[in-house]
Amino acid sequence: MTQSSNTPYDVLEVGQTANYSKTVSERDVQLFAEVSGDHNPVHLDAAYAAETMFKERIAHGMFSGALISAAVACELPGPGTIYLGQSMRFTALVKLGDTLTVRLEVLEKLPKFRVRMATRVFNQNDELVVDGEAEILAPRKAQTVELTQLPPITVG
Repeated sequence: MTQSSNTPYDVLEVGQTANYSKTVSERDVQLFAEVSGDHNPVHLDAAYAAETMFKERIAHGMFSGALISAAVACELPGPGTIYLGQSMRFTALVKLGDTLTVRLEVLEKLPKFRVRMATRVFNQNDELVVDGEAEILAPRKAQTVELTQLPPITVG
């Protein structure tokens, strides 16, 4: 089992950062399509995508948003964090095989345990692919939790 510890509101500092990385796989794109219901062929059909302006399949834009959610929930502030809002601007395409790194930064501590955070996603070439900002409700107390391990999932 994997453990994850949080950073409670009182310990968070403006300028504090954290990163979370993941390589976009075929399985990720298929599972995201299944869960979201977004079966746009530009994500799933190579022949179709080849005829588009992209010339190849691309990952769902909101897949990057899901990685931001994972970074906030598991890295900074971590377990116990509640999302209040998220703005995102997609600035570059994400392709299968890209390694994405979410970079979080605490921008401002607000009243009532709220925190404003920069949420940026970069590819393996350090190109910005998503520029965003989140408002979250930070945990009030420190805790370490066991992250649930999911059983293998097959798409079929």
